[in-house]
Amino acid sequence: MPREDEKYAFSLRRANAAAVLEYAWGTTAFTASDAIAATGLTRSTVIALCDALVEKGWIAELPNARAAGGEYRKGRPARRYELRADAGAVVGVDAGQHCVTAAVADLRGRELARAHTEIDPDSAEQRVAVADRTIAAALDAAGVHERSVLCVAVGVPAPTDLDGASPEGELEFWSRMNPGFAAHFRERGWLTEVENDANLAALAEGALGAGVGASSYIALMSGERFGAGYVVDGHLVRGKRGAAGELRLLSLVEGVGSTHGIAALLRTWALELQASGTVEEHSLIMQTPKAKLGAEVVFRAAEAGDPAALALLDRMAERLARICAVLGGLLDVERIVFSGAVADSLGLLLPRAAARLDELTHPPAPDLIASPLGGGVVSLGALARALEIVRTNAIALEPSAPMREQTIPF
Repeated sequence: MPREDEKYAFSLRRANAAAVLEYAWGTTAFTASDAIAATGLTRSTVIALCDALVEKGWIAELPNARAAGGEYRKGRPARRYELRADAGAVVGVDAGQHCVTAAVADLRGRELARAHTEIDPDSAEQRVAVADRTIAAALDAAGVHERSVLCVAVGVPAPTDLDGASPEGELEFWSRMNPGFAAHFRERGWLTEVENDANLAALAEGALGAGVGASSYIALMSGERFGAGYVVDGHLVRGKRGAAGELRLLSLVEGVGSTHGIAALLRTWALELQASGTVEEHSLIMQTPKAKLGAEVVFRAAEAGDPAALALLDRMAERLARICAVLGGLLDVERIVFSGAVADSLGLLLPRAAARLDELTHPPAPDLIASPLGGGVVSLGALARALEIVRTNAIALEPSAPMREQTIPF
């Protein structure tokens, strides 16, 4: 059995290696002197650890500054290193109700490829197989072998516990949306996290979108159904059972009454208006066939000044203001970000909702902002989360072999 001092030395070396690797992850090309200044380790320790990390495959040694065109007056040029972006790949999956999207990124977060597959929303049996096919298509398009995948993160329209499982709930909707993704992908040897889709959207907004710079904000998924991801004081709020963002409470809010989202409600209201016969015949709402009458038609008609469409936006603004007054008031957030594909169309709607929100709340009301991340927000959040998991656990993982032999000129 190893002696206590041997176990301590191994643990210390592992911790030091993790510190150097973490530094490499947060910078570009660096020298041993750079790493010494950042970690506080000795020169001999840093050089030995860099050699070990090169051998293991986490970092690559670059051409020295003289060979790369730098100027040295005297002495041996410093050795330079860089994290290998191709030392592995991560996969982010948006397993939505109607479509599965898979995106692949390298270890610098650069997206390499993505793939989409439509799915029967009522079929739990198909969902895992469709996710497999979609991931395989994205990996193939990226030129990445599945053995290079270090982590997969999956977003589902359901609450998830710490093991990635969802309760039956909502007439078994939750369990149908998440039919064992976590266990399935772990069997493939991948680090796996299954998370609520709105929570992943919140992570994406904080890293890349309209949540950047805000310590407390809500990402509100607002297409077919409302769902929320809460970030308060810089931390994602999940709750005891992972259900913090479920918005069944909206059924209790006067003037709201359900979790139906912007796209679903505008479609329903437009169809009701068309059937009522109370709208001018030249209105785009009347001229559009029922099968194609949806939120995008309402937004387009409103931009053209159609009175019926503008009235629908005013009706929706009242509803949004009430939702935001409740959510923003409970958590005292500075921003509410409207995420998902519908965000691109909210230019006329959000100012109306914000004006009404000012009347319903004590100032200052939270800012209402449309996400710039579009329909890919959940998969982007999944990639961000997968990268975070890999970065946290990197020293215990096995990176991929280099794509080609590296030659280091001296």
